[in-house]
Amino acid sequence: MKNNYIISGIQQIGIGVENLYEAWKYYIDVFNMDIRILEDNKVAELMIPYTGGVPQRRHAVIAVNLQGGGGFEVWQYTGRKPKLLDFELNMGDLGVLACKIKSRDVAKTFEEFSRNPKVDIATKLSQNIDGRQTFYVRDPYGNLFQIIHDEYIFKNEGRLTGGAAGAVTGVTDIEKTTVIYKDILGYDKIIADETGVFADFEGLPSGSQKFRRRLLTHSRPRKGSFSELFGPSYIELVQPLERTPRKLYEGRFWGDPGFIQICFDVRNMDALGKRCAELGYPFTVDTTQKLKEGSSFDMGDAAGQFAYIEDPDGTLIEFVETHKVPVVKKLGLSINLKNRNPEKPLPKFMLKALSALRVKQKK
Repeated sequence: MKNNYIISGIQQIGIGVENLYEAWKYYIDVFNMDIRILEDNKVAELMIPYTGGVPQRRHAVIAVNLQGGGGFEVWQYTGRKPKLLDFELNMGDLGVLACKIKSRDVAKTFEEFSRNPKVDIATKLSQNIDGRQTFYVRDPYGNLFQIIHDEYIFKNEGRLTGGAAGAVTGVTDIEKTTVIYKDILGYDKIIADETGVFADFEGLPSGSQKFRRRLLTHSRPRKGSFSELFGPSYIELVQPLERTPRKLYEGRFWGDPGFIQICFDVRNMDALGKRCAELGYPFTVDTTQKLKEGSSFDMGDAAGQFAYIEDPDGTLIEFVETHKVPVVKKLGLSINLKNRNPEKPLPKFMLKALSALRVKQKK
């Protein structure tokens, strides 16, 4: 399938928290998310469809691990008290259930995490539906992270884990939701499609029940400025077969605690918007409609455009077209992407220069 837009990979997984700096320190300590790409503390004026019809002030940080993979957008309301999920998340509930974290040695990571008092191991070391080793951990706020095997490394910093390699999402209809990931986002390869009771879910809420699971990836390497930093990614759709799933953000706002969205780095937002509309998933938020053609939306230290769609169950998928990203903030140095070849990756030395944005936190 040929499209006039580019999906460069998963840019970040959004995580709503009650205390941004506390949570971010944990994600640095455990997942090495120590490269601060941007920090923004202002009113989210364009997200009113998901914030009760009123603009809300929030504080957000996007951070990455230079070994490769997507980042985390750690996100906190500052003008209202975040509303916690008032029921226990069960596998198959509707929304992002877990963030996949890449590791080149899952067994060694399991051993290391088992010795780390900061890490809550949620499941035993077992096999994922792709036949490779995996396990789940739970952060102090109840969010699940699946450690998966992935050999790709952008910059070898001697760490066992890289960044976000995808997400596990609860759905009511795998076939229907696959349309978005396959026909819009290019996840055209089914690695596995299994139905049953799964050993790697043992220990997770409702994990002993029966599910259908489909694991997707992209058959071709991604293109675009940040494609080599993000690397390959995976989407796992989980459909519960023994219970009626609940929406994780029912009655809550975008940005309330939990996994908010999966965000993809893109080029040519207009063409992407047309494709989404053709398939019945029009943009629900679109900054290009608020700005003059070709202009940028201020995102703190960075600039670009963003838009959202909903999957069939209301889970949010974000698209960001980055126009500017800082490299050495103190010197005012940034990368301007608007006039570059949209298919060509940025030179590795330029991306590795993001190490200048590393945050060293006190232990």
